[in-house]
Amino acid sequence: MMKKHSFGKIFDAAWTYALLIVVGFIFFFPCLWIVLASFSKSGSIYSFEGFFPSAYSIDTFKRLFTDTTMYNYPRWFFNTLFVAAGSCILGTFLTILTAYTMSRFEFRARKPMMKTTMVLGMFPSFMGMTAVYILMTQFGLINQIWGLILIYAAGAPMGYLTQKGFFDTIPKAIDEAAKIDGANSAQIFWKINLPLAKPIIVYTALTSFTWPWSDFILPKLLLKEKDLYTVAVGLMSLDETEFARFAAGSVFIAVPIVILYFALVKNMVNGIAEGAVKG
Repeated sequence: MMKKHSFGKIFDAAWTYALLIVVGFIFFFPCLWIVLASFSKSGSIYSFEGFFPSAYSIDTFKRLFTDTTMYNYPRWFFNTLFVAAGSCILGTFLTILTAYTMSRFEFRARKPMMKTTMVLGMFPSFMGMTAVYILMTQFGLINQIWGLILIYAAGAPMGYLTQKGFFDTIPKAIDEAAKIDGANSAQIFWKINLPLAKPIIVYTALTSFTWPWSDFILPKLLLKEKDLYTVAVGLMSLDETEFARFAAGSVFIAVPIVILYFALVKNMVNGIAEGAVKG
């Protein structure tokens, strides 16, 4: 019985590791391919031998930042960074305020508002693109970077439930004790609850940053001038013979967000875990 039991454990472990290796390879191979493609010497996808380039060079990365006559990648990168940073700051502020209000204050429309946002969250965002375009046209925000920031920031509070769940885990007895000591609602929020909410603030900031950083549909809809493109839109405008430049741009744009995730992953995981308790 012991031998059978040991054999079963070994078989299960071997099967599990084999499956994980296969799944890991499936996810890793496209990343490896795009990295190798970025070093293609010819620059064209038609010169590949099977999946991989026939010759390699670092000239693609040099041209990515120096050859800006037709494809101004540095400008697109700056536009993307500006939109993502602005959306992150404004969206995080609005989301945290919304979550805190829903968690800490009781008012008549509280539950209907929560139910409404949950129902609206079930619909994909692209369903409202026509309405968004018409509204942006009426407000004169087509071809305006700030228009993108306003839309991203305005949509961010719709996903406040995880943040609300985090604030629910902070005992309200702390608030009551502060009120006894003479603190008002603003002081309780800024000086007591906000410092305790560091993990969920980091999580919110990262999600608010990554959405506009990689989004394609909304910038493509609202930005018509080439100098205003974000990286996602700009890379999609490249010619077929510029595939290596496309790959290099894709690799480079992924570097900052990967660094952010590795630097802040601990706080992000804590925020998700604690926010899911009562979300």
